[in-house]
Amino acid sequence: MRLADMNTAITGGASGLGLATARRLVAAGGRVTLIDLPASDGAQVAKELGDAAEFAPADVTDADAFAAALDVADARGGLRGLVHCAGASRKIRVLDKEGNPGSLEDFEWVVRLNLVGSFNALRLGAARMARHEAVDGERGAIVMTASVAAYEGQIGQLPYTATKAGIVGMTLTAARDLASKGIRVCTIAPGIMDTPLLARLREDVRASLEATVPNPSRLGRPDEFAMLACQILENPYLNGETVRLDGAIRMAPR
Repeated sequence: MRLADMNTAITGGASGLGLATARRLVAAGGRVTLIDLPASDGAQVAKELGDAAEFAPADVTDADAFAAALDVADARGGLRGLVHCAGASRKIRVLDKEGNPGSLEDFEWVVRLNLVGSFNALRLGAARMARHEAVDGERGAIVMTASVAAYEGQIGQLPYTATKAGIVGMTLTAARDLASKGIRVCTIAPGIMDTPLLARLREDVRASLEATVPNPSRLGRPDEFAMLACQILENPYLNGETVRLDGAIRMAPR
């Protein structure tokens, strides 16, 4: 699909990977709807991006609110793209230092946000794309976000690893499921990205993280995620695949 005039919804669009993707799509001539929490900077970010951007507040785990936000995006000329970046983690181990079992409540919270939220993105986004006429054989494309933790989860990342592995597992199945509708599905599995969270780390800690990346030996840039997301949206033969974006890193146990 052509990025120019493409109408795309971006979850987690107020910051980090989602914001970088929004900027690249707007620069290419597309329209974006930023879907993020009501307390986020989404309204201000959309204003800064100009008339091509709009903010639709929603929690991706709230099906009704998320559906309403996607309706806002769909009303802007037909939803054709969805880049799902919303997600988070909590540190949980199977047993803590005293031998107590890890928090089931925290585990369920991460599963609901990362995995249930991703299924909401798939089902609710695809439902809107499927209503529109195909353009050059396509009705839309969905880009989900996993992590290299899906393959090499570190100690303390148990729920994060489980949910990101679940997203990887859904990718091919969803692509096959939606093939008859002309909707593609791919996933990006980023490595250590220079997001606002990592920006708060001490310089020596950042340098230590950068040294673990073989080439280029630095943190990934949000715009590099955006470049790949845009290529997936644009390239009609990319489908059913999870692409690692990680500088060839393979995570150590801790």
